[in-house]
Amino acid sequence: MFAILLAQAPAPSPAGAGSGLLSLLPFVFIFVIMYYVMLRPQMRKQKEQARLVAALKTGDRVVTASGIHGLISNVKDTTVIVKVADNVKIEMEKTSVTNVVKGSES
Repeated sequence: MFAILLAQAPAPSPAGAGSGLLSLLPFVFIFVIMYYVMLRPQMRKQKEQARLVAALKTGDRVVTASGIHGLISNVKDTTVIVKVADNVKIEMEKTSVTNVVKGSES
């Protein structure tokens, strides 16, 4: 009986050298797709935000990450002073500025 079971078992196929690389190919494609769909746009957005922060100057109307609208009255190394109302000024990090509404106020 045991001989009949052994005779019916399929012969082991020889493993080729390329079979290991072919099994990794889907993972490589997934990584490439993830790079172009998720990572690359995020890096582009970070570069754009860094350019915006570097270009801040006195007189710019800005919107912060918390939604505060104001006018930059002073720019320091890492912070800006934003005038939000008459006699109301807030000092905040430059990185919290998300949008420059328009240039200087005339």
